[in-house]
Amino acid sequence: MNKTVTTDMKRASQLLKLLGDQTRLTMMKLLQSHDCCVCEFVEIFKMSQPAISQHLRKLRDIDLVKETRRGKWIFYSINEEHKDYPFIQGILEHLPEQDELVTELEAQGLRICCE
Repeated sequence: MNKTVTTDMKRASQLLKLLGDQTRLTMMKLLQSHDCCVCEFVEIFKMSQPAISQHLRKLRDIDLVKETRRGKWIFYSINEEHKDYPFIQGILEHLPEQDELVTELEAQGLRICCE
């Protein structure tokens, strides 16, 4: 048996399990075109800050997302350098755009509300 194929399948299974959560999958789709901070995700998903942070922690723990500090705030983006990014990108390309969520935030004056 080819160990590389088994490892690849195991990794794919882990990634699919992680992205099997609708909130995390939506976060990744949003991050494909927009850097976001925790406060924006709180508004988009109508969830508590600790709940959003837990979702981001799971994505960050395997380096799918990266953090960038801007002043006292941390913004998240997809880590396009991740070895599994082509696999993730292939999944995200088949999903509907989520830009309306960001547009709605902007209309409410809540886009980057932590600045």
